[in-house]
Amino acid sequence: MFGYVVVNKPELKIKEFDIYKGYYCGLCRSLKKRYGFMGQLTLTYDMTFLSMLLTALYEPEIFDEMHRCIAHPTKKRRMISSKYTDYVADMNIILSYYKSMDDWKDDRNVIKLLFAKLIKLGKNDYLEKSQAIASLLNELGTREKNNETGIDVMAGIFGKIMAILFVPHKDRWSDTLSRMGFFLGKFIYILDAYDDLEKDIKKNSYNPFKEICQNPGFDDRIKQMLTMMMAECSKEFETLPILENAEILRNILYAGVWNRFSTIYKERTGTGTENK
Repeated sequence: MFGYVVVNKPELKIKEFDIYKGYYCGLCRSLKKRYGFMGQLTLTYDMTFLSMLLTALYEPEIFDEMHRCIAHPTKKRRMISSKYTDYVADMNIILSYYKSMDDWKDDRNVIKLLFAKLIKLGKNDYLEKSQAIASLLNELGTREKNNETGIDVMAGIFGKIMAILFVPHKDRWSDTLSRMGFFLGKFIYILDAYDDLEKDIKKNSYNPFKEICQNPGFDDRIKQMLTMMMAECSKEFETLPILENAEILRNILYAGVWNRFSTIYKERTGTGTENK
């Protein structure tokens, strides 16, 4: 369900892309240090965005270092991190663990069970968040089993999960970050369902769009829904006092998130669509 919140590389300066890669590698290193190799397998660009966002907002001490890694053993890579990188790593593991356990309960997928066990969640310093995420994922799974077709309901549940992840503290920025995460989460869920539609139809798997995908104007309706979600998310972002790496974050919100949608839309309709 992740992998949509990425940069639009052609519109980034070389220096900006280097910083973005630095945050990606920094999160990868944090996952490895805290959870080992299995933790690294949960790395996503979506969580890289969150790491950059929180670091830019709260302006903590930043560690900009060069390290080697298994993927690139011959040359040191730039790795940028802060205490919020570790927070995002923890949130990523919590979400991955409970999602895998939920998949095991729903489908008896042994691979997902094994993956969850190997992640080794260990001592949980975010008990309240963990319980809320687990409960929401369980509700999402239950509604899928009941073939819930209300996309606003389904996307809203995942939006609530992202809202939890986006708030590291209870402070003056909590409500803004929560709303930002909520609308971005809804965007991700809708786009993921749209992306998986043909595959789910072939496999007879759950997808909230199966019953309406042949309706006239379906693809443009999806485009409109996604546009509304990102408009709300971006509106919240613009109220935050962010200066550091603001243009990289804007590149993601205003252009990068549309990369995958543009490809799917073109394949389904035979026409192109410009990035927002």
